Amino acid sequence: MKKSILQRMAADAENRGDAAPASDGTDRIGLTRRHSSPVISNVGRALSHLSEDVIVSLDPSKVDASPFKDRFEYDAEADEKFGALKFSIATEGQRIPVLVRPHPTKSDHYQLAYGRRRRDAILAIMAEADRPETIKIKAYVRDLTDRQLIEEQTLENGPREDLSWIEKAMWAVQLKSSGISQRETASIMGLSEVTVSQMFRVTSAIPEDIIFAIGRAQAAGRPKWTAFAELLKDASKVDAVRKIVPTAEFQQADGAERISQAMRATTSPVSQVEEHVKEEILDFVMGGRVFGRMKSTLSGTTVTIPKKEQVFARWLAERMPELMREFNAADPSQ
Repeated sequence: MKKSILQRMAADAENRGDAAPASDGTDRIGLTRRHSSPVISNVGRALSHLSEDVIVSLDPSKVDASPFKDRFEYDAEADEKFGALKFSIATEGQRIPVLVRPHPTKSDHYQLAYGRRRRDAILAIMAEADRPETIKIKAYVRDLTDRQLIEEQTLENGPREDLSWIEKAMWAVQLKSSGISQRETASIMGLSEVTVSQMFRVTSAIPEDIIFAIGRAQAAGRPKWTAFAELLKDASKVDAVRKIVPTAEFQQADGAERISQAMRATTSPVSQVEEHVKEEILDFVMGGRVFGRMKSTLSGTTVTIPKKEQVFARWLAERMPELMREFNAADPSQ
């Protein structure tokens, strides 16, 4: 399967003019333009490895995730696709092996180069199985350095279209933090250096915690993230965005709506942003009986007393002047 994908992509590259013809008249993959696809530039190596690799069956619980994260956490859209993948593997079996390397620090364990969702699906199937010990994951095992693992992981990402723009941008950041130059990053990802530079400008302007809070935002592409990054050049706007992150309105929204809310927070008056701060609620309880509730926000504090506690409400209202005098006597500064 993977071999046919790579060969097809190689053919596509030739049709685009990415591969140069050899002097003997045959087509040769490898003489590529400066910004050729990483799948094409590495296709010869990948095909040679495929001919050497042997598929083995491993205990899924001994296969750890890649140390380099190319995907954000699952969101509603990803959950739906994950459910379909899990069903497919459960009913038809695992068709495409994952690639792993021996774990660098844990004996008898492995580390993924690619195939995270396949591994997650198989682990989920394993958790539901009557005999989990019979569940195995098909894998190629190869000795890989960190650099080689990153390249293989990126190679697998090449033909995939479901990675969002910001996921690709954060992947570029990881390549950079691994010591890979911007030019090499562009080559590995099959992008122009200009595109990679744009990614770095966005990810350097938007704090990581805000990016991950917004999530994949599949429907939000480069223009929206770039516009958001421009808004956050004013450092004071960052706090305004962080204030809305814990709110129910933000948490319950999808990625596209979250980035829209974040952008609105940067242009809203401070008072409007502060209204989104999580409310503080205190119940008046005695012996399991709730007499009332006090809710505090930055705009003030309200006390609500249930209708069935009207007698208590009247008593409290009548006692309020006396309670105020008692409070003032205890703290004259008030």
